Amino acid sequence: MDLILCHSTADFDAVGAAVGLSRLKIGSKIVLTGGAHPAVRDFLALHRDEFSLIERRSVREAEITSLIIPDSQQCDRFGKAAEWFKLPGLQAIEIYDHHLNVNCNIPATYKQIEAVGATTTLITELLQEKNTQLTTFEATVMALGIHVDTGSLTYAQTTPRDAQALAWLMFQGANVKIIADYVEPSLSSELQKILTVALKELQTISVSGYTIAWVLLKTENFVPGLSNVVSHLMDLTETDALLLGHCYIRNKNEEIDNIDTRLTVIGRTSIPETNLQQLFAKYGGGGHSQASSVSLAKVNPETTLNQLLNEFKEQIPHPPIARDLMSSPVRTILPQTTIKQAQRILFRYGHSGLSVVNEQGQLLGIIARRDLDLALHHGFSHAPVKGYMTCNLKTITPETTLPEIESLMVTYDVGRLPVLNGDKLIGIVTRTDVLRKLHQQRDEIQSSPNEKPRTSCLLPAIKNRLSPPIWNLLNQIANEARKRSWHLYLVGGAVRDLLLAETEEKFLLLQDLDLVVDGFHDSADTHAGVELAQALQTIYPQTRLSIHGAFQTAALFWHKDQNLGSLWLDIATARTEFYPYPAANPEVEASSIRQDLYRRDFTINSLALRLTSPRQGELLDFFGGLIDLKNRHIKVLHPNSFIEDPTRIYRAVRFAVRLGFEIELQTKTYIYYAIESGVYDRLRLQKHLAPALTTRLRTELKYILEASYWKPALKLLNSLNSLRCLDNNLTLNPQLWWQICCISRWLKFIDSNQNLDHWLIRLEILIANLDDSIRGNLASHLQLPNNSIKRLTNLQKNETMVRDFLSNSPSLSELVFFLREYNSPTLLLIAVRNNKSIRRTIWLYLTKWSQIQSPLNGNDLKTLGYSPGPNYKIILDELLKSTLDGKINNFSEAKIFLQNLVINK
Repeated sequence: MDLILCHSTADFDAVGAAVGLSRLKIGSKIVLTGGAHPAVRDFLALHRDEFSLIERRSVREAEITSLIIPDSQQCDRFGKAAEWFKLPGLQAIEIYDHHLNVNCNIPATYKQIEAVGATTTLITELLQEKNTQLTTFEATVMALGIHVDTGSLTYAQTTPRDAQALAWLMFQGANVKIIADYVEPSLSSELQKILTVALKELQTISVSGYTIAWVLLKTENFVPGLSNVVSHLMDLTETDALLLGHCYIRNKNEEIDNIDTRLTVIGRTSIPETNLQQLFAKYGGGGHSQASSVSLAKVNPETTLNQLLNEFKEQIPHPPIARDLMSSPVRTILPQTTIKQAQRILFRYGHSGLSVVNEQGQLLGIIARRDLDLALHHGFSHAPVKGYMTCNLKTITPETTLPEIESLMVTYDVGRLPVLNGDKLIGIVTRTDVLRKLHQQRDEIQSSPNEKPRTSCLLPAIKNRLSPPIWNLLNQIANEARKRSWHLYLVGGAVRDLLLAETEEKFLLLQDLDLVVDGFHDSADTHAGVELAQALQTIYPQTRLSIHGAFQTAALFWHKDQNLGSLWLDIATARTEFYPYPAANPEVEASSIRQDLYRRDFTINSLALRLTSPRQGELLDFFGGLIDLKNRHIKVLHPNSFIEDPTRIYRAVRFAVRLGFEIELQTKTYIYYAIESGVYDRLRLQKHLAPALTTRLRTELKYILEASYWKPALKLLNSLNSLRCLDNNLTLNPQLWWQICCISRWLKFIDSNQNLDHWLIRLEILIANLDDSIRGNLASHLQLPNNSIKRLTNLQKNETMVRDFLSNSPSLSELVFFLREYNSPTLLLIAVRNNKSIRRTIWLYLTKWSQIQSPLNGNDLKTLGYSPGPNYKIILDELLKSTLDGKINNFSEAKIFLQNLVINK
């Protein structure tokens, strides 16, 4: 006999999963091992005959062959039926559950435990795979299991899989009216009385801005259904967390020494980073992070409940405060600033408002974009902002908590709150900052325990993946920043690669690190990055330091260090940037870490890891980089990104191909728009040598064309029409694609030691496809090496000369002496651009004929008595020509030829 066991006080999830399993395990029977929740009991009173239910007392132990357990992993939840787990004749024990990180003490032969909202979801998916058709009542009770355990898909642990499973059950005929009757059943008269008592005796306390409530109820007997009372209490009191203790005495007729006092504690929490499952697990309880319960015997109820309450308080994190949320330094203007000037500043920095301060830096008011738009509409562009700013302001301090900030914004309908330290304006918190933090907290609650950490402390995971020397270096730099009261962040590609790294990849020796210094409200000097790099060089004197004052950055380089390898470390002050015209180098100013990350190219590169306290190890993700990493998307941060910097198109392609990502659809649209806008053509026609179309574009081309993935990258660039950044007429047609592939094959054979710059020759082939009048200028604009510029400038002339010469059927010696006037890259360009006959001739020259030598060399001439001098070259050339033409084949013939050559002369 196959038995499906529901745990004591079975809920709808346990029963729903059991009913589904009974359809998978043909002939199996369902056993309720110890009662059920009141709503489940009422449901089964009407519908139990629809299911394969049997009484526990009717089971013959000798006939049990296997046990199937849904929604539990602990023996003590099955009462006397737990003895069946030890039966000698058992062939299998299967467990299906959705509670992770639970200490399983059932000797299972098979487990399926997954992070979904309800165990019934797992069983529904198995039924779907087998195309099983359910009855209406089977579908209904299974739908109830998902509804109740996910709060009708509203609880934090709910997943898309739960919604899909519920939808399938609806298609199977689940009865919505019955579901509505039992999802939120009304309280019985007994539970209503208990709710009244609980409301009267409920105690509350505020911890870190959160309201915590608790109550201890005492009854003569066990009362089922108290979880419904807890739900009503949470709704009525709007508390953030609640612990309800229920105390009753079992075996009341026993002597005093044997009285069994029972305490059941039911907990609910909506506070981020708290976990009731972890709290109750060490006492033998279980459930979810937000909803759990525990039953204890022979304990002091008051002491135990207080102990649990205190342990729960320790879990509560300090809520984020304004200092953690605010942007700093604040962009300010004086009251006499004109409306037009203020609008220009807003446009430059992308803000939606500006703080107005006096000469002493004291806050006077705020002017929003809509105020400026209104003034401009009425023609007051030259009026001072003091006549339009809002003066009656709500302000906060650096220690104001997130709940308080949220309350102020909602109560007074304000979108930004200035942060004052005394009378000094040190930052500003916007509505976007608050929404982003609340969204981040929700994600932390919803993330399942087996997922990678997302925005909470990442230090343990990072430490386990970084090589110890790199880890120690980062700690050392963080200490130097901490001494100066600065925040330090690891940003960009290093964070991305660490998050992408598989867990089994140990000790990544990253060789390119970017660090950003943020002075926070004690604004870091614009040269903070330089100062930190100089301090680090005193610790590591073997490093080479370079400083880039214009961009407020410094770089340290270790060359083949025994521990750190060839590490390149960039340290910059947090800064914002503004492009004075498309494709220009940006103008930079010191700013906050948020604005620094906003200037990054793609969301996956806009992640930052805080290396200093407070909140050390926190991941900053303001722009959805984690989601795009998970979805493997390359997504740009703002629509004008590619107009401002066309090299980002090439970086998008490089990251997409290297990481195996897709360029997101909207980002592709922005690329097409930037190309079609003609802005790059206009810059070229104006002879405006924008850096992003010259040196920086050449650098990106080098990265792509020297990489192992250059072929798919080049094809992707072409599909995006992005080769037009070089010239509007450049496309990768079939002939050009063949040429670049051909020259790459030749290079692999002819220059296997990489003595030539293969990427540069590939680029030259691309440029050579353009009109002769354009090639040299484009090569100059890209600042290619002088020999490349000369080669491309003279390519058409050299091609004509080679074609004309070869058409005259020269001897081999004439051919070799003619072709050796050209270097290998020139001959390669000519070969792949001409017909098969010319290509074959150049191939034979490069691989065979140019390697032929005469039997005699300069040393031989000296041995034969010839004095060194200008005639040596003439003699050796004549020897080589005769060898090439087959007149000389060995040393003896060469000596005879030499004698005749001298005699003739």
